Amino acid sequence: MTTRLGKWSLAAIPTGDFGLDGGAMFGVVPKVIWSQKHPADDSNRIDMTMRALLITGEVDGEERVILVDTGAGGKLTPKLQSIYRIDQSRYDLLGSLAAEGYAPQQVTDVILTHLHFDHCGGSTLFGNGNGEDVTDEEEETEQTAGPPSVPTFPNAIYHVQQRQWEWANSPSPRDQASYFPENFIPIEKSGQLNLLEGEIELFPDLHLLVVDGHTPGQQLPLIHTVRQTFLYCADLIPTTSHIHLPYVMAYDLEPLKTLTEKEQVLTQAAEEAWVLFFEHDASVECCRVLVGEKGFEPSDFMELADCS
Repeated sequence: MTTRLGKWSLAAIPTGDFGLDGGAMFGVVPKVIWSQKHPADDSNRIDMTMRALLITGEVDGEERVILVDTGAGGKLTPKLQSIYRIDQSRYDLLGSLAAEGYAPQQVTDVILTHLHFDHCGGSTLFGNGNGEDVTDEEEETEQTAGPPSVPTFPNAIYHVQQRQWEWANSPSPRDQASYFPENFIPIEKSGQLNLLEGEIELFPDLHLLVVDGHTPGQQLPLIHTVRQTFLYCADLIPTTSHIHLPYVMAYDLEPLKTLTEKEQVLTQAAEEAWVLFFEHDASVECCRVLVGEKGFEPSDFMELADCS
């Protein structure tokens, strides 16, 4: 279901559900507090989702079909699927795209906020180089030496920040488990990679805001029109709970920088009544933010279809 924002049509693209450790998601906030809203399972994982965004519209007489992030995809081993409680029984990336009337070949652009596996895993799929799935026997053999993967969207340009690309190719020991080369190296090999440097207007009214606290060069799509401003929050503000300033993920490489970036973004969002779109909140697609007695607070919970 789409909503119109200026020249663009927007649709939420659910790619699957998963679970991450609640302590890691909320950092210094005690479990006795965060568990009231986010009850954990026996492995201390909380319910989360992977919600991509489809942006469509005409630019210079040509239709652009733009996908923001691609979820975890279908290449994770059974062990990793179990660890992260990956559940694609209700939704997956290509099924959700098809429900909006689009095939992979029609996607013209993929904006990757960053290259952690739960944001870019669907960017490639197992294949033999001709866009065909490998057999079970081939997959089992290749998973030991590195599975052959090809871009999921053969006609798309994949937009990534230069600093994030460099970091993903040489991550620190602290975050290297979040980067899987098979998710992004095939994009470079196919000649579909477009590296960006800093904040830009990628398309008319579609800006990329760059933040660095979570990981260097994370880019957040921001659509600004006369009537409305819409921000895809990615991992700067992964859930509505993270609107509260102290809620900063332990996954963030520079948590104090995240704190500053959140405060700057939320101050402007509150003043100008932005709509915030959440990639990982299991129950809330969008909301606005206000300043209450205890600081920033979510308000006006809504679905994307109600944002126009």
